[in-house]
Amino acid sequence: MGLFDIFSKEKREERARAGNIQRAVNKYSQTGDRYRAMEALATEGSDEALYGLLRRFGMMYDKSIEDEQEKEWVFDTLVSKGETALPAVKRYLAAAESVSWPLRVLQKIVSNKDAELDIVAEVLARHEPGYERDPTKKIQLIRHIGLMKHPKGPALVAPYLEDMDEGVRFATIEALLALKNEEVAREKLLALFVSDAEESLRLRIRIAEGFADLGWLVHGFRGGVEKKLPDGFSLDREGKILKPKKSD
Repeated sequence: MGLFDIFSKEKREERARAGNIQRAVNKYSQTGDRYRAMEALATEGSDEALYGLLRRFGMMYDKSIEDEQEKEWVFDTLVSKGETALPAVKRYLAAAESVSWPLRVLQKIVSNKDAELDIVAEVLARHEPGYERDPTKKIQLIRHIGLMKHPKGPALVAPYLEDMDEGVRFATIEALLALKNEEVAREKLLALFVSDAEESLRLRIRIAEGFADLGWLVHGFRGGVEKKLPDGFSLDREGKILKPKKSD
C-alpha cells in the first residue's frame, strides 16, 4: 500500500467518523439512525470517536424517554470501555457546558478516588468563584465533589461560598454539610450566615438545618447568628441551633 493509499484511507475514516458524530448528535435524525451511528463510534473506539459519542450527552432529544434511553446506552457503552475512555472523558469534561453524565462515567471508570478527585478539581479550577453566565457546570462539579466524600473535598469547594450565584453558594453549602468537615466548614458557613451581604433566606435556612443536624456550635458568632436566625429556629445555652418544633 502506497503513501497516497494510506492518506486516502485515513481521510475516508475521518469522513465516516464525522458523519457518524453528526448523526449521533442530530435530534432530527431517526432513533435507529442515531443508534447505528453511536454503535459505529463505539466499535471504532478511538479517542475522537469516543469523544463524539460523549457529545450525545449534550444533545436534548424532544422525546424524553427515548432521550434518556439513548444516554443510558452511551453511559453503559463508555463504562464498558473502562479507562480506555478516560482521555475522551477528560476532554469532554473540560469542553462541555453540562457534565452530570460524564461525571457519572468518570466515577465508574476510575477506581482510584484520588485520581478521580484530581480530574474533577482540574476542571473546577477553570471555573473560579465569581460571575459566570451559566453556572450549571460549576454547580454539577461542586455537587459531585460533595457526593465523593473525599477528605480533600471541603477545601476544594469552600471558596465557592463567595460565588456571585446563589445556586452555586447553595450547592457549596450542601456539599460542605455532606462532607461533615467541621474544621474546614464551620466558621466559613457561619461567616456567610451572619453576613449582611447575603440576602438569601434559603441559604440561611439550609445552614441552620445543617448545624442542627450535625450538632455544630456557633461559638464566636452567637450574636450575629441570633440576629439572622430564620423564623422558628432558636439557640440553646450551649450554642447549638435548634430546629422549629413540629406542630401536632
